[in-house]
Amino acid sequence: MNARVLLVDDDAELAGMLRDYLVGDGFAAEAVHDGETGARAALSGDYAIVVLDVMMPGLGGVEVLRRIRARSAVPVLMLTARGDEADRIVGLELGADDYVPKPCTPRELAARLRAILRRTRGGAGLVGDAAGPLQAGALVLWPGQRRAELAGQPLGLTSTEFSLLELLARRAGRVVSKAELSEEGLGRPLTRFDRSIDVHVSSLRQKLVPLPDGRSRILTVFRKGYQLVRE
Repeated sequence: MNARVLLVDDDAELAGMLRDYLVGDGFAAEAVHDGETGARAALSGDYAIVVLDVMMPGLGGVEVLRRIRARSAVPVLMLTARGDEADRIVGLELGADDYVPKPCTPRELAARLRAILRRTRGGAGLVGDAAGPLQAGALVLWPGQRRAELAGQPLGLTSTEFSLLELLARRAGRVVSKAELSEEGLGRPLTRFDRSIDVHVSSLRQKLVPLPDGRSRILTVFRKGYQLVRE
């Protein structure tokens, strides 16, 4: 079954062009043109992924994302103004899975959507996904179910957060570079000045309670990457 994509963008011409391309590329895509309608549709459970424009009149993309994340973990890809890092960071902090700067090509958008959907549906694509629970101390992940617990308590993670945590857990005690996290966790090469990984890891740290000695479970290794502490 083709993945259903919801496009939320007040630019009807652009949204229509993107929708038509995605349909021709094998997706089932629909477009709405205001934030209120977009938020309701995104929360309907009818869509596999949402493409959300940041800059919309009335209810803007950031507030739409806030409403979505209050009730749903559906993957969200943000469309942001090129060069506007503030919008990107705010979106990622609120739980967006990734972003694409506008103007973007339909081909790039389709590639990003497929990368996110692969993670959502099939785990991080690493050997051993179907081998059962993955445990790193008090942290337990079920990659096939995209489910995680810490000390027996469920973790509410976005698709991207789960993918990054899975990568770190599989290599617990070892440093994982930002380039590896971006390529394997986000499905795209790391670019200069891209802070997406840092923002996602910061969100993970907030969701993972510290170790008994007060240290964060995810350490920053200067100029190298991140490391999940092996308990």
